Amino acid sequence: MATITIIGTGNMANAIGGVLADGGTSVTYISHEQSGSAALEGDVVVLAVPYPAVDGILGAYGDQLAGKTVVDITNPLDFSTFDSLVVPAGSSATEQIAQKLPNSRVLKAFNTTFAATLSAKKVGDLQTTVLIAGDDADAKGTLAAAIEAGGVSALDAGSLARAHELEALGFLQLNLAAGEKIAWTGGFGLVR
Repeated sequence: MATITIIGTGNMANAIGGVLADGGTSVTYISHEQSGSAALEGDVVVLAVPYPAVDGILGAYGDQLAGKTVVDITNPLDFSTFDSLVVPAGSSATEQIAQKLPNSRVLKAFNTTFAATLSAKKVGDLQTTVLIAGDDADAKGTLAAAIEAGGVSALDAGSLARAHELEALGFLQLNLAAGEKIAWTGGFGLVR
């Protein structure tokens, strides 16, 4: 079973770590402030930080991320206006991270769920589903198995190029919640 290091200690970091620990995965946390000074123990590293913090983390860890699976959970929003994404049209934060980490297996996951729906493992009456995009089937399978062992559904959403659509979906969900059109305990559910 993979060991996972989560960079971040906020609501999403704790919700993700809770699900993974519930499934028996070994989880360690590194606070954003500790970035670069704490060792990366996990085979999988989850970037559970706001998008603007990602470049600093990549710079602090550099070659230590080589050979690891790096999971990007960010939604690259313009948080001052909540009206647009800050990555080039047709691209994604995850694709930009992958370009900076050519020796890592980069995945997009967790950005279309809220911390409350991960912790509850439900969206309304439906089981919470984590959508995963990436180009490495083994890395996606390892992450999906850890998520499912923790009581949450996981679905392969396709190649890394699908991170663009996942970020658009995350943007819509955050925009609706910020506008008080849905609750932070709500979100999108998936019926299979």
